Amino acid sequence: MRYFLFLLVAAITLVGCQKQSAAPPPASANAKTYKIHGTVQSVDKANKTILLKHDPIPGYMDDAMTMEYPVRADQLWDVITPGSTIDGDLVVDNQNTQPYWIENVIVSTPADPSQVPVNPNFAQIGQPVPDFTLTNQDGKPVSLHDFKGKALAITFIYARCPLPDYCTRMSTNFSNLAMQLENSPDKDRYRLLTISFDPENDTPAKLKAYGIGYMGNDKNYKFDTWQLAVGKDAEVRKVADFFGMEYHTDENDKAKINHTLVTAVIDPTGKVTRIFTGNSWTTPQLLAEMRSAVNS
Repeated sequence: MRYFLFLLVAAITLVGCQKQSAAPPPASANAKTYKIHGTVQSVDKANKTILLKHDPIPGYMDDAMTMEYPVRADQLWDVITPGSTIDGDLVVDNQNTQPYWIENVIVSTPADPSQVPVNPNFAQIGQPVPDFTLTNQDGKPVSLHDFKGKALAITFIYARCPLPDYCTRMSTNFSNLAMQLENSPDKDRYRLLTISFDPENDTPAKLKAYGIGYMGNDKNYKFDTWQLAVGKDAEVRKVADFFGMEYHTDENDKAKINHTLVTAVIDPTGKVTRIFTGNSWTTPQLLAEMRSAVNS
């Protein structure tokens, strides 16, 4: 097996020789740095992010996770491939417009990058979604079969999530789409479901208040297009596992849940048509996928 090792420090020396896009903001004085090691699952060169299955991060994250990270390594994007092993520095900077990223990257690329690690729980396109029963924001049961005949998008959040690029963005995207669909003549063909993976804290009443906050504080919103739901941990985890979504309570801060981001589109027959990982998808992209699911 051949290995190609590249240091970001060396890449930086080449920056002055080439035209570069605007540099991201530097780390603030309060930024913290942690060592990170993992295997790349997918690469988004356009947005300069990777989906990384990484080991526990000493001093920051006690559990192994699979998460999307921005990477500051302009000279390495032709080298980083699915299956690459990377070592680097995870910078966490809550005062930065980019609150976290990986830098000082060393990449080990396998000779056959097509050998991509597969999450055995990850839902495959075309698979039927197993039925589930949860409780929605109005305290009523909600199951997959309730959405038969409609295109359904599912995402996962917990209401206390402090990261603006994580649960907050998912809920903003869903609420924006819900508002858009309210004025659409074919709105009854589409449904949105947000599932909380924090049943200990996200009661139906709390989820209703959470959703109302995203719908312009409209206390009369009926939650017909967009619903929020929660259930017993075993039931929620069954749904999350099917879509390859991971979440674990942070051992150092019990109020924090380390988690990945997964948003799925399901066609009117209950089969998966698209899975978005990470947070780079947009509301128009989601709507386009749902329309495609309806017309497929």
